[in-house]
Amino acid sequence: MSQPLNSAAHVIQLALTPIFLLTAVGSLLNVFATRLGRVLDRIHALKAKGEGAPAELARLRLRSQVLDAAVLSAALAGGLTCCAAATIFFGVLRDTGTATVLFGLFGAALVAAIAALACFATEVFLSGRAVREHIDEAAVGAARTADRS
Repeated sequence: MSQPLNSAAHVIQLALTPIFLLTAVGSLLNVFATRLGRVLDRIHALKAKGEGAPAELARLRLRSQVLDAAVLSAALAGGLTCCAAATIFFGVLRDTGTATVLFGLFGAALVAAIAALACFATEVFLSGRAVREHIDEAAVGAARTADRS
């Protein structure tokens, strides 16, 4: 009687292991959504001021596209992780060799998570470059003001 119970408990443990990756992917999606909200806020601020700096709008567009790719990759990673967990669970129930499918799904989930992180790193780099350009513009403006004095 305890053997089937131990087997069932082991299957549940195995099926829940990929869920740790799913939790991380969910956290990444939250970060991506927050970053996308900041891009949108910046666009609204530019519109409210009546400024339409084409270079900054192009950069914001690129950032939003990179974040879209990050969200898509993270969502794919989450879906593949769920498929991996289901493969473990149902594979044991069917008592078939599902190791190849499992490794494929979990491996693809990891690749998608890596792609999401790469897109996020790209977006952060673009954002940092914009901040540095604003700092440079402010420094030039301050130098012009000092020269007029």
